[in-house]
Amino acid sequence: MTLVEWARQVCAELDLPEEVVKEDVDRVLDLARDAAHSVARPAAPLTTFLLGIAVGRGADPEEAARALTRLALSRADGPDGAGGADGGSPGGENSG
Repeated sequence: MTLVEWARQVCAELDLPEEVVKEDVDRVLDLARDAAHSVARPAAPLTTFLLGIAVGRGADPEEAARALTRLALSRADGPDGAGGADGGSPGGENSG
Protein backbone atom coordinates (compact mmCIF):
# COMPACT_ATOMS: atom_id res chain seq x y z
CA MET A 1 0.00 0.00 0.00
CA THR A 2 1.34 3.44 -0.88
CA LEU A 3 1.08 6.44 1.42
CA VAL A 4 -1.36 8.06 -1.01
CA GLU A 5 -3.58 4.98 -0.81
CA TRP A 6 -3.32 5.04 2.99
CA ALA A 7 -4.17 8.75 3.08
CA ARG A 8 -7.21 8.11 0.91
CA GLN A 9 -8.38 5.35 3.25
CA VAL A 10 -7.91 7.66 6.23
CA CYS A 11 -9.93 10.35 4.47
CA ALA A 12 -12.70 7.87 3.77
CA GLU A 13 -12.68 6.71 7.41
CA LEU A 14 -12.91 10.32 8.63
CA ASP A 15 -15.52 11.20 6.00
CA LEU A 16 -13.27 13.85 4.43
CA PRO A 17 -14.36 14.74 0.91
CA GLU A 18 -10.95 15.89 -0.35
CA GLU A 19 -9.00 13.69 -2.72
CA VAL A 20 -5.40 13.25 -1.59
CA VAL A 21 -2.73 13.35 -4.29
CA LYS A 22 0.99 12.57 -4.19
CA GLU A 23 1.89 16.26 -3.96
CA ASP A 24 -0.15 16.56 -0.74
CA VAL A 25 1.63 13.57 0.78
CA ASP A 26 5.05 14.85 -0.29
CA ARG A 27 4.33 18.31 1.15
CA VAL A 28 3.42 16.89 4.56
CA LEU A 29 6.37 14.48 4.61
CA ASP A 30 8.83 17.22 3.64
CA LEU A 31 7.50 19.49 6.39
CA ALA A 32 7.66 16.66 8.94
CA ARG A 33 11.27 15.93 7.95
CA ASP A 34 12.30 19.57 8.31
CA ALA A 35 10.57 19.94 11.68
CA ALA A 36 12.03 16.68 13.00
CA HIS A 37 15.58 17.49 11.90
CA SER A 38 15.63 21.20 12.67
CA VAL A 39 13.55 21.41 15.85
CA ALA A 40 13.02 18.00 17.47
CA ARG A 41 11.51 14.69 16.43
CA PRO A 42 8.25 15.31 18.30
CA ALA A 43 7.88 18.53 16.33
CA ALA A 44 7.11 16.55 13.16
CA PRO A 45 3.63 15.24 14.02
CA LEU A 46 2.78 18.38 15.96
CA THR A 47 3.77 20.68 13.09
CA THR A 48 1.91 18.67 10.47
CA PHE A 49 -1.16 18.55 12.72
CA LEU A 50 -1.08 22.33 13.07
CA LEU A 51 -0.68 22.66 9.30
CA GLY A 52 -3.84 20.59 8.95
CA ILE A 53 -5.72 22.87 11.30
CA ALA A 54 -4.57 25.94 9.35
CA VAL A 55 -5.58 24.39 6.03
CA GLY A 56 -8.93 23.37 7.51
CA ARG A 57 -9.46 27.00 8.45
CA GLY A 58 -8.76 28.14 4.91
CA ALA A 59 -4.98 28.59 4.65
CA ASP A 60 -3.37 27.72 1.35
CA PRO A 61 -1.59 24.37 1.88
CA GLU A 62 1.51 25.27 -0.13
CA GLU A 63 1.95 28.71 1.43
CA ALA A 64 1.38 27.45 4.96
CA ALA A 65 3.78 24.53 4.49
CA ARG A 66 6.44 26.88 3.07
CA ALA A 67 6.05 29.23 6.02
CA LEU A 68 6.36 26.39 8.54
CA THR A 69 9.34 24.94 6.68
CA ARG A 70 11.08 28.32 6.82
CA LEU A 71 10.32 28.54 10.52
CA ALA A 72 11.67 25.05 11.21
CA LEU A 73 14.80 25.55 9.10
CA SER A 74 15.48 28.85 10.84
CA ARG A 75 15.77 26.87 14.08
CA ALA A 76 18.61 24.83 12.59
CA ASP A 77 20.42 28.06 11.73
CA GLY A 78 19.71 29.70 15.10
CA PRO A 79 21.89 32.46 16.54
CA ASP A 80 23.93 30.02 18.61
CA GLY A 81 24.42 27.71 15.63
CA ALA A 82 23.03 24.80 17.62
CA GLY A 83 19.45 24.89 16.40
CA GLY A 84 17.29 22.12 17.74
CA ALA A 85 18.69 19.28 15.68
CA ASP A 86 19.84 17.33 18.76
CA GLY A 87 16.31 16.09 19.38
CA GLY A 88 15.69 18.21 22.46
CA SER A 89 13.08 20.87 22.87
CA PRO A 90 13.97 24.58 23.00
CA GLY A 91 13.80 24.66 26.79
CA GLY A 92 16.02 21.62 27.17
CA GLU A 93 13.07 19.46 28.20
CA ASN A 94 11.71 16.80 25.92
CA SER A 95 8.02 17.40 26.34
CA GLY A 96 5.79 15.66 23.89
